Amino acid sequence: MPVIFLLALTCGVAVGNVYFPQAVVPSLASGLDVTAQAAAQVVTATQAGYAAGIFLLVPLGDRLPHRRLIVTLLVLTGAGLLAAGTAPTLGVLLAVSVAVGLTTVVAPIIGPMAAGLVDADRRGMVTGTLLSGSIGGMLLSRALGGVLGEWLGWRAPYLVSAGLVLGMAFLLARVLPETVPPSAQRYPALVAESLRLLRAEPELRRSCLYQAAVFGAFSAVWTAVALLLSGPVYGLGASAAGALALVNAGTMLCTPFAGRQVDRRGPDAVNLVCLAGAVVSALVLAAGGLGGAAGLAGLVLGTLLLDVAMQSGMVANQVRVYGLRPEARSRLNTAYMTCAYAGGAAGSWLGAGAYGHAGWPGVCALAALFSGLALARHLGRTRSAPPSVPVA
Repeated sequence: MPVIFLLALTCGVAVGNVYFPQAVVPSLASGLDVTAQAAAQVVTATQAGYAAGIFLLVPLGDRLPHRRLIVTLLVLTGAGLLAAGTAPTLGVLLAVSVAVGLTTVVAPIIGPMAAGLVDADRRGMVTGTLLSGSIGGMLLSRALGGVLGEWLGWRAPYLVSAGLVLGMAFLLARVLPETVPPSAQRYPALVAESLRLLRAEPELRRSCLYQAAVFGAFSAVWTAVALLLSGPVYGLGASAAGALALVNAGTMLCTPFAGRQVDRRGPDAVNLVCLAGAVVSALVLAAGGLGGAAGLAGLVLGTLLLDVAMQSGMVANQVRVYGLRPEARSRLNTAYMTCAYAGGAAGSWLGAGAYGHAGWPGVCALAALFSGLALARHLGRTRSAPPSVPVA
């Protein structure tokens, strides 16, 4: 278990690099003298790079020793963050953000590795623990990024993150155990097999749809909420979005519980609750446009509900995916996470556009649409198929 907790910490450090730009958008816009909508493209660029990295690099988790692969990617990420923190223009920052997203993909490599270290009846609990680490990274990175961006400028979060990532690479190079890769396939075959598995496995496609939709809603909300809080309705600083993220720290406690429920009841039962919760969260979030104490309460409750729904649904979906073909978990996770982050990148882009054209109500409507489509698909499936059973 100490190894699992260390891996959870690594997930948090790596995943934080994808999310702290959401809280830095207002500071970045001011620092580079660009519009907020233009600055929000950094979020989209990072998530698009992350989706590409999952597709191109995560399959290597089935081919290369995990310690060597994880440490190398962390070092490359640290170098990219240093370059981002010194970028002279938005164009350069966008290009480097794609590179950072591309290499900071150790969490989806760690997940399949950890799943292979434990028995099947503990897989939900371990997945939930790793996701708690990732959630901690998401929350703390947004909180710290917002505060650093407001006090020291937008470059500070990138430089601090670079130091954390390089420090973690040094630690893991010393303590991470060696593992034996399960596949000897050549790289082109590994990448191609992720696409083949997506075509061949209906349950993989279903999990991909659920997570892409809900993560799209999540990304749309968190990309736009910094603009809402720093805009005329609230007039708060960039640190407000980070503080809002920190309020949602309770999400870290929910994913291990969700993992235990998946182990007991199966993924479908947990998915139903999570998808319904995501739809309800969009309605609660709409109150955020009112401003004042009532609006802040709506934002706190709505983002908390959406975070819990997205992360708990991730546990259910990943447990379903990991149970399909144990010998190809990294390739299965490649297809799953690529779809999830493609949905997230689309949500960030559409969320920024919705906010620019229709304000906060447009963002909430977009989140409701994404989540509602996934819920409708799930309800249609459960009416026509027997319920899933706990993973054995």
